[in-house]
Amino acid sequence: MSQARLLEEPADDDGDDAAASGTGGAVLLSGRKRWQVPAALEIATALAWRLLLLGAAVLVVIYVLGLLGAVVFPVVLALIAASLLAPSAHALSRFKWLPHGIATAIVIVGGVAIVGGVFYGVGLAFVSGLPELSSQLLASVAGIQQWLRTGPLGLNNEQFTEVGNQLFAYLQSSQATLAQSALGAVSTVGEVLTELLLALFTLIFFVYNGGQVWRFVLQAIPRQARDRSDIAGRRAFASLVGYTRATILVAAADAITAGVGLWLIGIPLPVPLAALIFFGAFVPTLGAVVSGVVAVLVGLVSGGITDALLVVLLLVLVQNLEGYILQPLLLGRSIKLHPLAVVLPIACGLVLAGIAGALLAVPLVTVIDAGVRSLNRASDGHGLDPETVDALDPRSARPDWHVGEQPPRSFVARAVDAVRSRTSSA
Repeated sequence: MSQARLLEEPADDDGDDAAASGTGGAVLLSGRKRWQVPAALEIATALAWRLLLLGAAVLVVIYVLGLLGAVVFPVVLALIAASLLAPSAHALSRFKWLPHGIATAIVIVGGVAIVGGVFYGVGLAFVSGLPELSSQLLASVAGIQQWLRTGPLGLNNEQFTEVGNQLFAYLQSSQATLAQSALGAVSTVGEVLTELLLALFTLIFFVYNGGQVWRFVLQAIPRQARDRSDIAGRRAFASLVGYTRATILVAAADAITAGVGLWLIGIPLPVPLAALIFFGAFVPTLGAVVSGVVAVLVGLVSGGITDALLVVLLLVLVQNLEGYILQPLLLGRSIKLHPLAVVLPIACGLVLAGIAGALLAVPLVTVIDAGVRSLNRASDGHGLDPETVDALDPRSARPDWHVGEQPPRSFVARAVDAVRSRTSSA
């Protein structure tokens, strides 16, 4: 029967009923099913427009946050500082004779003094040794360049020479560029002080009555999802508490261990190098690589290949000490991120927001990871009282699976199951 004749003949009652039902997006001609959208394609298109809408919303949020960066960054900094200081204020307020307001004042003043003093001392040591450190790096690059020319590789082509000369000239001008940047930063001192005051003001209220602030935020969430969101938020903040606490302690331990080791090996500038390792610990993985390369280069130019190899062994020992002893001891099972979940967010944060984005990328991923895991955990949605989840205890961030509870299935597994069910029903 030709297609023209099919189009002329009216469909029977069964065909009308089938067309009215609209099953599977089928098109009916004379009561016969001509074609049907495959289940996989239907799921893919449904996901595609939702992902596009979600991506547009994320871009809008990033754009708005960029416009309000002078406000957002101090608030985020205050939130991170509150995750470090709030547990201490809560512990002090347990004494009946000490009001919570006074405990908050003691913790904030003491914490700001200690943290500020540590960062000031480390920063001063790094800045004071920076000129000599730059000279050592300059000599290291020159030595490597000479070895590549006269060594077994024999790289003496013009392109390599040009690249080496450019790098050499860049390192020579680094001190002048740093001085110009410092002079340019003087014009922003007022802005920096304003943001620090805003961060301090916000920190006071986060530590004093952060729970009240969180309950106010929860009012924007529908009542039927409020308890579940409350639990997820508490676990997310608990993960931030554990991350901040562990990062500070690990950075200090790495810097002290590496500094003592560099001094014993006989590497010059052990204090500035230890300071660089301390700051590098706040950018996981990437910071350790950069600070380690600098230390190896200084060891290479000061003591040759032997000292450089000793520095490499020292840094490997420090990283193993951190990975197998310090982090499990400080974090336990509360925070575990795949290396890709660390490196890729740091790279994205560096591209989107520079150094500030690289510093805040991993804490943001840690918070999101704990919150999403809580939303996917079945036990968090079955009558669990949010008040039983301690937001100041890192162990609350990622509790062990309950007995008889299966971990949530991955997105890919759920999508495959959906395609199979749709195909079998069709």
